[in-house]
Parts: sequence; C-alpha cells; structure tokens
Amino acid sequence: MSSRVVVTGMGMVTPLGNDVPTTWAAACRGESGIAPLTDFDTSQQEVKFGGEIKGFDATQYLDRKEVRRNDRFVHFAVAATRQALDQSGLDVAANGPDVGVLIGSGIGGLHTTHEQFKILYDRGPDRISPFFITMMISDIAAGFISITFGARGPNFAVVSACATSAHAIGEAAEMIRRGDAKAMIAGGSECALTPIGVASFANMHALSRRNDDPQGASRPFDATRDGFVMSDGAGVVVLEDLEFARARGAPILAEVIGYAATADGFHITEPAPGGEGLVRAMQRAMQKAGIRPEEVDYINAHGTSTPFNDRTETTSIKTAFGDHAYKLAVSSTKSMTGHTLGAAGAIEAIFSVLALRDGILPPTINLHHPDPDCDLDYVPNEARHKAINVAMSNSMGFGGHNACLIFRKAEEGKGNA
Repeated sequence: MSSRVVVTGMGMVTPLGNDVPTTWAAACRGESGIAPLTDFDTSQQEVKFGGEIKGFDATQYLDRKEVRRNDRFVHFAVAATRQALDQSGLDVAANGPDVGVLIGSGIGGLHTTHEQFKILYDRGPDRISPFFITMMISDIAAGFISITFGARGPNFAVVSACATSAHAIGEAAEMIRRGDAKAMIAGGSECALTPIGVASFANMHALSRRNDDPQGASRPFDATRDGFVMSDGAGVVVLEDLEFARARGAPILAEVIGYAATADGFHITEPAPGGEGLVRAMQRAMQKAGIRPEEVDYINAHGTSTPFNDRTETTSIKTAFGDHAYKLAVSSTKSMTGHTLGAAGAIEAIFSVLALRDGILPPTINLHHPDPDCDLDYVPNEARHKAINVAMSNSMGFGGHNACLIFRKAEEGKGNA
C-alpha cells in the first residue's frame, strides 16, 4: 500500500455559504459572513453578533425525523460529508470496512444542551428528551455519519477545542498511512452560537465587542483587534490512499504531505511564549513532509484576531521559517468566516487546498492598521492571484493544543498526485 495520502472530496457549511463553491467565491471576493445574531434574543448579551449559518435547510440532507433527533452540529456535518462524498465519487458502502470516519466537535450539541436544561428547570426531569445524550455528545457526528453512509472502518471523534478538525484530518491521514483504512471521512463541525456559548466566551473577554461594526470586527493582525468573532460551521474532507484513489479514477485535489501535533504545556488559554509549541508543530510537520522551509509558499494562519494569538503566531512563523517568513504569504480566513471553533481547522485546510488548486490566496480582510509586532505579508484586504505548490494550515486550541497540516498541489488530471 502507498504511504501517500490525497484529498479527493471537500464539503463546507460556513457563514459565507452552505457549500464549497459559494464559500470560496465569497472568500475570494473578500466578503464577511458576520452579522447581528438572529437565532436568539441578544438584548441581555454583551456581544450581539457572530457568524450564523444562513438559509441552511437540513431536510436537503436528512429526513425530518433525523433532523429532530440530531443537533444542528450533526446536520452541518452530514451536509459537509455529503458534499465531499459527491465530489470524490467514493462508494462508501461498497468499501465499508476500508472507510473510516474521524469527525470531531470542540463542544458538541450545545444547542440541544441549552434547550434541554431549560426544559429541565421549567417542566421537570420527566420531560427531558430520551435523545438528549445522543444529540449532545461530541462523537455522535462521526457515529451518525458512519451509520448513514455505511463506513465501517475506524470511527471516533477528536476533541481538542479549536484544533479539533485539524487533528482529525491529520490523524485520519496517519490511519491511512499505517494501513488501517483506504479512505477516511475527516473534519469537524460546530454549532455553539447559543446564549450560553456567546456569554461564556464574552465573559472570558475573548470576543470582539464591535457591535456597531460586525463585518469589521474580525481583524487578524490589525493593531486595533479586540477579540475573535464566534461562528458556526462545518468542514469535511475525503482522504484516500493514493493507489486506491488512482485505481478508481478519483479526482485528486491535493496531497497531504505533512502533519504534526504538539502541546504547549503552558496555560489553559494563552499560547506559550514565542509560540514555542506551534514552532515545534510547524518544524516537525515540515520534517515529516521532507521539505525545507523555503518550499512552503502559503500559510493559512490560525489568526483569531485576539491580541495574544496573532502576535504569538507571527513570532512562531518567524522562528520556524527564519528569513523565509518574510517571503511567505500568510492570511487568516477567520477575518471573513469568524472563528468556527472545532470546525475551523478543516475549513481552513479546505481553503488551503483551494488556494493550491486555483492559484488564489484568500485575503485577510479588515487589516487597515498593521500591528508593528505583526509584520509579515498577510495578503491584506484583497485576494491575490499566485500559483503555489505547498500550503500549510495552522490550528491552536484551548488546553495548549497545536496542529499543523501541509498540502502539496496535485498534478494535472485525474488519478495523479
């Protein structure tokens, strides 16, 4: 079996659009998906905006009974999975034992948890849904997708806060490399824009307070940034062993050439000084990929728009890449999507693959007052047309988790990489 792993399908649900083409087109135009919140009353909330999913119809992907019995984060995950499988052309059921699912969520069914606790206090314990637990637990997206599509290989969930789906993709690639599966459905989904979700992050002083300018609130690397913007979303990729993909004539979108996971071992929410943990993740991912720092053309940064993260990530890139850091293009697509928490790593991995495929670097919008401590090329405000061969995607999560993925551009034509 080949040790090479390729991407053959991608699916997304984001504040910019409910599929990959719509989301990518909006990102290339430098649009923002952030707006005032409409799903619940924000009159008592300090933060009143976020990246909601707009116009999403779960019944396009699930029957009405399944919609009722699953949390919205599962709805998004199923939609992204169906899109990715449609693009890949993979017949999951026909290859069931050789296809696995590794889909995570940073928080799980927070919508359901909010609703059921209200029922508990208002109407009593006997009115709690018998489906509450299976709607709430973080692994249920992976389990439900396995059941729905017939994937009977490795199946579980990764939970590492905002690094969740990057770890899911990386670990899924490793499963294929070691021969545990021929194909993996991997990624993450999140639907945490609830009263308690928004209030808790706001009370941590992690969120932007720009209620008067929602679309300008997510401003990574800008000197006036004041916190991240919370969003919902999902991202899923189909990964396959290269030989398996070639044999069935699959469309090969990119190759996964590097992955590393590290821990800061420093603080529950703040990154380690100098981004030491992320430095090691980037260096190890490049080492495993067998590439030199000078071969990386583009980094999709974690870039949350918080004072600590953006400064620290910039420092870590300088440390890992040396002089080449100033020749790299680096952008944060969270400036447009907001921060989708456990789904962010997969969404940004897909953006990285699209940048390779199309030769377009998505911008960091709202970057009008450059922070002197953030002095790299962040592709400010407008997308850039540039052919690239290697792209890196960084993710970090509360708890000191770091993940780094590296992708190489696919060769022309089907079945090549």
